[in-house]
Amino acid sequence: MKRRDFIKATSLASLAPAMALPSCGKETLLPIIDTHQHIWDLTQFKIAPRTPPLDRDYLMEDYLEAVQGQNLVKAIYEEIDVPVEMKEKEARWALGLCEDDSNPTVAAIISGDLPNEGFPDYIKTFEGNPYLKGLRYFFKGEEEILHPRIIDHIRLLGKMGLAFDISLPPEWYAAGEQLVDACPDTLFVLNHCGRGDPVAFFPEGKEAPREPRHTPELFLHGLESLGARENIICKISGIVSHLPDYPATAEDLAPVINHCFKVFGPNRMIFAGDWSVCLRCMPLAQWIATLKEGVADRSQEFKRKLFHDNAERIFEL
Repeated sequence: MKRRDFIKATSLASLAPAMALPSCGKETLLPIIDTHQHIWDLTQFKIAPRTPPLDRDYLMEDYLEAVQGQNLVKAIYEEIDVPVEMKEKEARWALGLCEDDSNPTVAAIISGDLPNEGFPDYIKTFEGNPYLKGLRYFFKGEEEILHPRIIDHIRLLGKMGLAFDISLPPEWYAAGEQLVDACPDTLFVLNHCGRGDPVAFFPEGKEAPREPRHTPELFLHGLESLGARENIICKISGIVSHLPDYPATAEDLAPVINHCFKVFGPNRMIFAGDWSVCLRCMPLAQWIATLKEGVADRSQEFKRKLFHDNAERIFEL
């Protein structure tokens, strides 16, 4: 969805009728669209060495087992940071996965060598593919964010109707703001709750697994400023991977997640599983249950938007 269409649709979203939901006993079972699904087959794709439990294949059959009983209706494949020479192979494999109606994956966020002057030729080879929704690229440093070629290439994504998945630590938010402003017709998707660290909000006296990665103020004020732009949305995800082997609770995660809700509002937030990376802390079903616990007091409309409706609308699934 192009940025102008997204803004129009977002402003009208609150006027749309509530969708009918399937019933599960006496309770309503929310349908879920997972907007950040990782599948990796180490026999096909090389990825950076990963520590257990991420040091093995995670295939579609594993994913289907992970979401069993969750009423997952659709998923969006997310690139897995393969080496540059394998990015096109991964992209075409992922788009092929979307064509297979035996699995829930219906769209893909691919990767590419964004700083390369040949990037326009690369991305245009996918132009018109109905399953392609965007691209993700990890910046190598804060100074790279505002490189003129980077800006030109992200503007091109917007012209093609593609979103840009952006991963920023709070220390880089100011540069991120300038990038978002420089590409007004591109929809930005802020990954993983803006990489807010739950440990920064642990109350005094609570035993923490490590030192916080940023101050509370850096995240709170920075996200408010970044999120004020209309052409950026937020994935509610990734937060549990900050706490490997730690028994994270909804209460632990609430300060970061609730601030994302406050900044982005009900129409610019989408659920994302970040499986299999979430396994560093908990199974995907537990992450879904933990987030549901955290939004238990929110309206049914809010929950529908978070887990399903916003993703369906924004990505035209």
